[in-house]
Amino acid sequence: MLAASGVPVLPLRAGKVPFGNCPACTGAACGGRPNMKAAGPCECPRVCHAWAAATTDPNVIASPPWVRAWARAVAVAYHPGGAGYTVVDLDDREAIEWARATLPPTRVVATTRGEHWIYRGATRSANHVRPGVDIKSRMAYARWLGPGTGRTVPLPSAVHALLDRERQETTRPGGGVDSSSRPQNTWTRAVATGCRHTQGYVQTGIKRGLAIVRSHTETGAGSSAYSVARFLAKQHIGCPGPCGLDALAEDIITAAVAVGVPEPYARRAVRNGLHASA
Repeated sequence: MLAASGVPVLPLRAGKVPFGNCPACTGAACGGRPNMKAAGPCECPRVCHAWAAATTDPNVIASPPWVRAWARAVAVAYHPGGAGYTVVDLDDREAIEWARATLPPTRVVATTRGEHWIYRGATRSANHVRPGVDIKSRMAYARWLGPGTGRTVPLPSAVHALLDRERQETTRPGGGVDSSSRPQNTWTRAVATGCRHTQGYVQTGIKRGLAIVRSHTETGAGSSAYSVARFLAKQHIGCPGPCGLDALAEDIITAAVAVGVPEPYARRAVRNGLHASA
């Protein structure tokens, strides 16, 4: 029904998260899907790359790899941006009250903890644009929880304003946290010339953090990556910088991708975690 109406769909596994990438797609070794931020040639027939795998093609949806995924699925998701929509995901009562006071009424779908406000028009996606509010559109998926109630209206300027503010605030961390302008593969004193911590302290912290991320083999690895990045960044708020946090970020992203988190999501989660402490 959804695909026939032009809404790209994909199955969600236990934990209500996308299926992990197959070995050929892990770490974006395949080059990524054509419609991802880093467009690539991947044509993997499996449900790889999360939201980027969502499709309206009945031949793909009914193909053997997808049928096997549907048999294990616990929920159905869709790609809002691919259907020309934006979902304002409100996680709690306070977020809902904010939306009612700030945003124009539109189609509303009840969720487990809050509501999805659906607007016509696609935009970029961003998490934590304000307390309890995520924006899901071009590079995100949303669970299908029914058609909801109300009439869908155009995406308001208030949502664009939230995204503009989020972009400005995450361009460079504040509060004394300097993630270094040059991404590195390994954290050393050479990339952390302004860090007040010893190398042993930092390496012990990242080792424990990576163990936490890797322990979430079924679900929650993306959230753990966010939490680990946020905790590590918080330790460096008092440093004059640079602290080489980009190197630590790459380690966290690699760990998350290894247990099935799509790389674009892992990168966004870690980026948001680093900036949250600021």
